[in-house]
Amino acid sequence: MEIKKLLRTKLGFFPTPLYELKKLSDYLNGPRIYIKRDDLTGLAFGGNKTRKLEFLLADAIASGCDSVITGGAEQSNHCRQTAAAAAISGLECHLVLGGEEPSLPQGNYLIDKLLGAHIHWTGEFRKGEKIPEINDHLRDFGKKPYVIPYGGSNPIGVYGFIEAMNELKKQMDEIKIQFDHIVFASSSGGTHSGIILGNEIYQVGSNLIGIEIDKAEDEGPYIDRLLKLLNLSSEFCGCKKIFTKEDIVLRKEYLGDGYGVVGDLERDAIQLLAGKEGILIDPVYTGRAFGGLIDMIEKKEFSENENVLFWHSGGTPSLFTNYNLLGN
Repeated sequence: MEIKKLLRTKLGFFPTPLYELKKLSDYLNGPRIYIKRDDLTGLAFGGNKTRKLEFLLADAIASGCDSVITGGAEQSNHCRQTAAAAAISGLECHLVLGGEEPSLPQGNYLIDKLLGAHIHWTGEFRKGEKIPEINDHLRDFGKKPYVIPYGGSNPIGVYGFIEAMNELKKQMDEIKIQFDHIVFASSSGGTHSGIILGNEIYQVGSNLIGIEIDKAEDEGPYIDRLLKLLNLSSEFCGCKKIFTKEDIVLRKEYLGDGYGVVGDLERDAIQLLAGKEGILIDPVYTGRAFGGLIDMIEKKEFSENENVLFWHSGGTPSLFTNYNLLGN
């Protein structure tokens, strides 16, 4: 299937590694577990948002913009990678962050500062709700900003993960493996939409399991927003397929006490993967998603002869914040 071609600027190191977690697979006595290391994309400690930003920044530059605006929580992985992408591209970066300015910059926020981003604090609004207001303000001062939505999740950003599935398919063919299931964190919808579309377009043939990360539904049910983005992106890229909710697997039972609230599920997952394989995952996204995967394995949802891929979407700078990860 041919899809529309978009401009792309090189920001990351691709393809990212793909390999088996043999010690963990043996320990859990379940399916064979593999990992896709998007924590190694290379852009300011890496992460999956680099894939989206390669298309979004290319569009910003082609549009003649001199700055970018995006938003997220204080420890936003997306904002950190956007700041790095803007620095590489010679664009001014404005980050619209929820909360109040901390007395001591840590984790992703520290990196934002090192990268020279301009920070706008917006209190209770952590999903870029104040972006239009700041966009107007910058335009009043003669700037030409490019707005990147929360999580980089629009049809242009979705291309990053359509092409990620093309990359994965080539790696699968090279090592002659078929993944029965792919498990990943699902939050703003761009990664999830791209994986579904890429699975369809490049005929990867895997069952896709998104682990929902954020229980806040002030904008309506997340699955409705995800489905809307998926179908907008399908039309935009030229896939043309109309998807329904039945095409989406979204596991909600691992939400715990909400976004960024770390519990035993995340702590145990972080310590288990670090102890068995020497790989670090973050407390908010990959920690929750990997905890969900472990729970599904322990409940025997996968057979021993199946291959399960976990997509590590990055976020490790969040480990170096005030989360209580050791449970003491």
